[in-house]
Amino acid sequence: MSVEPRLRRLFTPQGKCLQIALDHGFANDPPTLVGMENLGKVVETVAAGSPDGIILTLGQAHWLQDLAQKPKPALVVRADVMNVYHLPTPRQVFCKYIDDAVEQAVALDAAAIVINLFWLEEHPDLHRHCVENAVHFKGRCERYGMPLMIEPMVLIPTQSGGFKNTADIGQTTALARLAVELGADIVKADIDDNLQEYHRVVEAALPRPMLPRGGSRVPDLQILTRTVKLLQQGAAGVVYGRNVYQHPHPERMIRALQAVVHEGASVEKAMSIL
Repeated sequence: MSVEPRLRRLFTPQGKCLQIALDHGFANDPPTLVGMENLGKVVETVAAGSPDGIILTLGQAHWLQDLAQKPKPALVVRADVMNVYHLPTPRQVFCKYIDDAVEQAVALDAAAIVINLFWLEEHPDLHRHCVENAVHFKGRCERYGMPLMIEPMVLIPTQSGGFKNTADIGQTTALARLAVELGADIVKADIDDNLQEYHRVVEAALPRPMLPRGGSRVPDLQILTRTVKLLQQGAAGVVYGRNVYQHPHPERMIRALQAVVHEGASVEKAMSIL
């Protein structure tokens, strides 16, 4: 079954997409939960801004699908659970797929599912888990016409314990290519400090659309400037979480990002919306 009908619910005819990630509860990382303690209210606020999609876990997807708002953003379902963000560092790290996530996503009227593709040199089994997850889901996604979004992330240990994302353009490019080799319909990748080279990651994912992720909360000017640069490098849009739901005015931030992603607005124009 073709994935195109569901992809058209996420992407505009121009091939652009703005998604807001609200699936941080699966990470079990307290700082990421700041600002989303009342998830129902957060989903309502974010949906009112009308992004193209909202990422939620299976257990929290009802907050979006129960809304009476019409039209409303498409649902994207997180289909794996991980412990790599726990502190202190777990003795064994894992990324476990949810067995019937595709069928549940169909029942929830989702437009896509998303899974991780971690690379952590000290824990090769974590990468194996992720590859196995992608292999597990690809056939099921094809059977139901459910787009598969894969999120490649290169991790390194921190001195204080735990792991962090590394801005290594070479490793990120290779992992983005692997995501496509595994059958991704959409790639959601980490950003790099040198955004002028990000076209390499975008090109590695071709012909699949690349949606860079947002990461930690940064000042408004920085996130909007970054977004403009990423689009100039060929990204099809962005997937942001903390830079939206931890913002004092999430709806305004969504409108500003929409202006950049869908209208080609400048940083100055986007800042005026805020």
